[in-house]
Amino acid sequence: MDHRALIASIPPEEKDRLQERSNIAGLLHLSLYVLLLLVTSLGIALRVPLWPLLLLPQGLLLVFLFTLSHECTHKTPFRTGWLNDAVGHLVSLPIALPFTWFRYFHLAHHKWTNDPDKDPELGGKPRPERWPDLMIYLSGWPYWKGMARVLFHNAIGKIDAPYLPQRQHRTMRIEAVLLLGLYALAGISMFFTPILFWLWLLPVLIGQPFLRLYLLAEHGLCPPVANMLENSRTTFTNRMIRFLAWNMPFHAEHHAFPNVPFHKLPSLHRWTKVHLQSTSDGYAEFTADYVHALER
Repeated sequence: MDHRALIASIPPEEKDRLQERSNIAGLLHLSLYVLLLLVTSLGIALRVPLWPLLLLPQGLLLVFLFTLSHECTHKTPFRTGWLNDAVGHLVSLPIALPFTWFRYFHLAHHKWTNDPDKDPELGGKPRPERWPDLMIYLSGWPYWKGMARVLFHNAIGKIDAPYLPQRQHRTMRIEAVLLLGLYALAGISMFFTPILFWLWLLPVLIGQPFLRLYLLAEHGLCPPVANMLENSRTTFTNRMIRFLAWNMPFHAEHHAFPNVPFHKLPSLHRWTKVHLQSTSDGYAEFTADYVHALER
């Protein structure tokens, strides 16, 4: 059974229930996330005993804001539309991800998931197939370089990808100019105080390999087919990682039915679990499988 047949088999009242958005669920999750980020930030800023050990959790909390930004592109974390947009723009700031641009980039990814020629996440290039390529990928260098290029091109109006609608070009240009201006101010501030280096720049560099590995598991080693239950991977993992990633380890479920908000994905999983064709029992298992594939 492919994802279309599976979703069609779910009773209409259950589909309606699965698509119910909730400000309360979204704000509770966000509040706890922000609280944890405040705790690690204060610990670093105040240089509590063993404060360098907080750089890794700080980095993980910052880079995994990507998963919230991703959810906001679908307008699913919160019931209120403007709240999805406001949070999406705000959490994209620490990770240099222009939110308006990303929304259309990501919608194209959903349309052409894992298609080596059309999926913009692949950009016509295969995922890392050699050890040096994997190390470069995990470093985050291709991401930072790619986002710098996107911001610069958007700022000067060089917006030509077919999936980016003309009506949004002006918004994307303004967004890029504002972000570049803020990053320039942040860079200048580091000549006067290192606080942003310790709270932001170094942590996101430390956290990036963990996010890259997590993202590699979403579609890596999955076949380039149209069935979302096959071209996307669900990774069975612990509650801490599911919390950090806003339940996106249920990734095949998300691709099969993108209108389902993060807090309903476990319920959707009960419908999909016997039909999933690409799964891993944790990220350690996926990593081992990927390493074996490289060696072959």
